Amino acid sequence: MKKAIYPGSFDPMTYGHLDVIKRASRMFDELIVSVLDNKAKSPLFSTDERVKILCEATSELKNVRVDQFSGLLVDYCKRQDVHIIIRGLRAITDFEYELQNAQTNRKLSDDDVDTIFLTTSLDYSYLSSSSVKEIAAFNGDLSQFVPEFEIPLIEEKFKKIRNTGNPEG
Repeated sequence: MKKAIYPGSFDPMTYGHLDVIKRASRMFDELIVSVLDNKAKSPLFSTDERVKILCEATSELKNVRVDQFSGLLVDYCKRQDVHIIIRGLRAITDFEYELQNAQTNRKLSDDDVDTIFLTTSLDYSYLSSSSVKEIAAFNGDLSQFVPEFEIPLIEEKFKKIRNTGNPEG
């Protein structure tokens, strides 16, 4: 069985992420979409909320499993018995960053983990979670960037930020 991991923050999940998930799911028997729980960052959504969003967005993809992890990605790969990491690339600047990570992961794993890069569809080459958050902060229309069900969740987070300065309210 060929398995791969698509790791990320997914904060928030965008149509660009979903595009990579759908395309990678056609290449592997099982795709694990795993949310990084990074204690050093202050995300818009909690790890559990991001997992729930991804579960809903991928519910029709039967070979996709959503999970979460913290720590080194190569250690997580080893625990999952996965040797392939999927990463999406939007631009040359992504490639430089992702190439360095891929080489580091390969070295840390004693050449046991490879990274496959998927270039994003042209429809989403400009799209990032950061831009979605910026648009949401100014009450912009998110319908072109994230699934419909996710829009009220993002809007609610920004309403809490405006009222309390904290996405958790």
